[in-house]
Amino acid sequence: MVRVATLLLLRHGRTTANADGGLAGRQPVELDETGRTQATAVGERLKGLPLAAVVTSPLIRCRQTLELALPEAEPVVEEGLIECGYGAWEGQPLKKLAKEPLWPVVQQHPSAAIFPEGESMAAMAARAVAAVRAWDARVSAEHGPEAVWLACSHGDVIKAIVADALGVHLDLFQRIVADPASVTAIRYTPLRPFLVRLNDTGGDLAGLVPPPRKRRRRAVRATDSDAAVGGGAGAAR
Repeated sequence: MVRVATLLLLRHGRTTANADGGLAGRQPVELDETGRTQATAVGERLKGLPLAAVVTSPLIRCRQTLELALPEAEPVVEEGLIECGYGAWEGQPLKKLAKEPLWPVVQQHPSAAIFPEGESMAAMAARAVAAVRAWDARVSAEHGPEAVWLACSHGDVIKAIVADALGVHLDLFQRIVADPASVTAIRYTPLRPFLVRLNDTGGDLAGLVPPPRKRRRRAVRATDSDAAVGGGAGAAR
């Protein structure tokens, strides 16, 4: 695979709203004790990774996650990574929302879903994908193709970014799972993205760091974005 920067998408830890079955949206809900434990644990997994940049949704649950996971980092707030604007749905119990006429649209045809007094899911996906692609290009230009960087965001936002990376329609994004404090890895090559890891809640992350380049940098070839036929050898160990 072509040598390109690696994006790690980190979902925030569990919140009080998650635990209570509510839809937090952009409300200032905070991590609960389980979420704090999750954030600390993912910090152990991230320890030692040479992160070239750390960016975050402006919401407090993401900032709290990074404070616990990467206490020495200086995250940059990226508005494009903020949670979907659920409007009048925010703060409501999911059991109640499941009875709304919009609920099956959100589940089966999310690209058409526009939340009352809020944002459309299509708009959320577009601005989130634009944000991570812009940051990835910036990190690659400033730190080179071996760079690893991290973005902390929310479940639906991460799922939308993954759907784009897989080249699937937004209407299929509900098939993707992004658990609290999970890590998902994507590499954006010149031709197409590669989903390297999805919803990882316990694996070793060291293998996501590309090994040092041993030869002189060569020009990008047309085959640099080709997939490895047969599956490839995987990360160096």
